[in-house]
Amino acid sequence: MSATTIEDLADVPADVRPKTNTQKTAEKLRSPWASAFAIVLAILWTIPTFGVVLSSFRPEDQIKTSGWWTFFSDPQLTLKNYDDVLFGSTGGQALAPYFVNSFVITLPAVTLSIGIAALCAYALSCVKWVGRDLIFIAIFAMQIVPLQMALVPLLQRFVSLGMAGTYLPVWIAHAAFGMPLCVFLLHNFMSDLPESLFEAARVDGAGHATIFTRIVLPLCVPAIAALLIFQFLFIWNDLLVGLTFAGGTPDVAPLTVRLAELAGTKGNEWQRLTAGAVIGIIVPMIVFLSLQRYFIRGLLAGGLKG
Repeated sequence: MSATTIEDLADVPADVRPKTNTQKTAEKLRSPWASAFAIVLAILWTIPTFGVVLSSFRPEDQIKTSGWWTFFSDPQLTLKNYDDVLFGSTGGQALAPYFVNSFVITLPAVTLSIGIAALCAYALSCVKWVGRDLIFIAIFAMQIVPLQMALVPLLQRFVSLGMAGTYLPVWIAHAAFGMPLCVFLLHNFMSDLPESLFEAARVDGAGHATIFTRIVLPLCVPAIAALLIFQFLFIWNDLLVGLTFAGGTPDVAPLTVRLAELAGTKGNEWQRLTAGAVIGIIVPMIVFLSLQRYFIRGLLAGGLKG
């Protein structure tokens, strides 16, 4: 009996063709049991977040003496916690400067890491030169090294250069620590681009700068968007790097540093901590919801080779 070929399968009706593993998995995920499990998991995941949000609006005396679920028996809401957290209305240290610092730290660090990674990925995937595979393997291997091992040497170097206590060390550290993953994902995505695109562009006289800016970057929008989400969430929620290189002063410290200080008050500032936590998650949530349509495509970039 001869082996079945693609031409033979082309004449077979779609409803009687053998199903691939991908199709079988998709059918299982669309089953009622899978949907019910997803709904239950989403509810369980959302309950703690809902409790934090609700607690941030409760009066101080209630939040310190009872759980958030007691709100339904004695509903009382107030905006005093947010006024106190953002502007220090009751004499406490305001979070507004730390909130601005997180923006100043995150936006340049994300731009720097993804921008340099895109250039590196293009050179490693679309430009042919001797030793590029070894360089790519070396960059990928850097993901194995824990960032904690580099904190002390980097801090010593920044202190010797007189950069300690400024934004510059934080930008450099975040860009360096995020570079291996960014290069890896963008390299895989760019490697899947058809070689005919580059050949046609070269025939028309386009150089590397034109190919990179007008062909590669527009096609890599899903991967770049996924990386932007990853990097933004990592840098915005980071405490270790910000505390090590920026210190704890309101001039340069991010929001997470101040939230960590509130968390160390053993519950005495619980109303401020919950309000600050809600403020801290608003921006990452907006970024994720704005770019979520690119997230799966970018996350799977390079996972399937044609």
